[in-house]
Amino acid sequence: MAAKKIVLIGAGSASFTQGLVADMILAAGQDEWKLGLVDVNPEALDLVKHLVQRMIQARNAKIEVSASTDRRDCLPGANMVVTTIAVGGRRAWEADVFIPRKYGVFQPVGDSIMSGGVSRSMRQIHAIIGIAKDVLALCPKTHFFNYSNPMTVNCRAVRKATGAPVVGLCHGVLGWEKQLAAYAGFPHKDVTAVAVGLNHLTWFTDFRFRGKDAWTVIRARLAQERQQPFDFSDLGKEFPEMGKAPQSAYRAANDPFCWELFETYGAVPCPGDRHVSEFFPQRFPRGSYYGKTLGVDCFSFEKTVENGDKVFAMMKERAYGRQPLDESIFRRVPGEHEQLIAILSSMETDSRKFFSMNVPNRGAVSNLPCEAVIELPVAACANGLSPMHIGELSPPLAAILNARLSAYEVTVEAAITGSRKLFVEALLADGSITDPVAAGKMADELLAAHKQHLPQFA
Repeated sequence: MAAKKIVLIGAGSASFTQGLVADMILAAGQDEWKLGLVDVNPEALDLVKHLVQRMIQARNAKIEVSASTDRRDCLPGANMVVTTIAVGGRRAWEADVFIPRKYGVFQPVGDSIMSGGVSRSMRQIHAIIGIAKDVLALCPKTHFFNYSNPMTVNCRAVRKATGAPVVGLCHGVLGWEKQLAAYAGFPHKDVTAVAVGLNHLTWFTDFRFRGKDAWTVIRARLAQERQQPFDFSDLGKEFPEMGKAPQSAYRAANDPFCWELFETYGAVPCPGDRHVSEFFPQRFPRGSYYGKTLGVDCFSFEKTVENGDKVFAMMKERAYGRQPLDESIFRRVPGEHEQLIAILSSMETDSRKFFSMNVPNRGAVSNLPCEAVIELPVAACANGLSPMHIGELSPPLAAILNARLSAYEVTVEAAITGSRKLFVEALLADGSITDPVAAGKMADELLAAHKQHLPQFA
């Protein structure tokens, strides 16, 4: 059998690349792989190439590696193309967050939504559309996956501008499914769930233990945590297995806003307050969050960026042999990191396993727009990807998501056309800034800061 080829564009994201290569090694068996590494930054590309080669040598894996700053060198013959790009890197990300702060917009993340997410979209969308055009030209039958944020608008823009069948992947839903299982005290292998929504605002609408609705157990844990009265008399009879698995140290108090939403809407959003709070800026004026300030002394943005710089520095030490490899990355279940290899395996064997993916709605959720990109369970089959038919979401959840999808459409159009006026309208439609004059000034500052990455606005 011919070697399978994966091309990773944005390979300088060393942490992601390390996880993917570990999955390839762990799942390889007798398979042979080709891995194409692409990054426009020669220094980052050289670093990650050395790191990958050290990992392969440490496990004597059958992986042939190539690397180039020009993706067109690597794309021909690819079975799978993966984008993890971050145009401008962490320094551009800082501008996305720090410039809006001057206008009273405080964000803990700034990569998906609010002013920082809209700004990031202008850079990312232009770049990923260029990648998509090359994919269509050089490997049109490949499986095309995107991990880059802003996930929803990236995937929507690619499909709208090029028709390339890109699919978005994120580990947030899987991570929260495991967290919910541990919070309830159930083994994860016995839990099933349905989560649907937008990337970084995905609602768990169904949660079951061996087929039985288990939201009652979650509500019981909430009551225990808050020292509130709860009738436990029948719970142990209905779920005799409850508590036999170790309960995690996680507490709902770690994400108070998400659990308030659960009590209001009957569905819990993921992946936690750090991301979810950004979809409700009107709830947190000037970042005010339970006595703290978002992005400052709660979910500190500065610490996130500082940690990213430290991780990259450590990757460099490991890549060039000045520090030993992190052996812990090999001690895990294959596919645990980003599920790419598991998805490819399910398609090859027609296992029809479900994974959380970002794909066009096309009727899966009847009260969301047809072509909107949404996050929901999708079966990986030999004949392609088959989204689960959800039906109708509750009207309140649909209203929240539809409002966000409308704003996303303005963002996509602004990034594709390079229209300053639409960029201002996208900032206003997002809702984190409401004064048109201030929005215009913010837009001009952001466009000036990122000028070198925004040729469509020239």
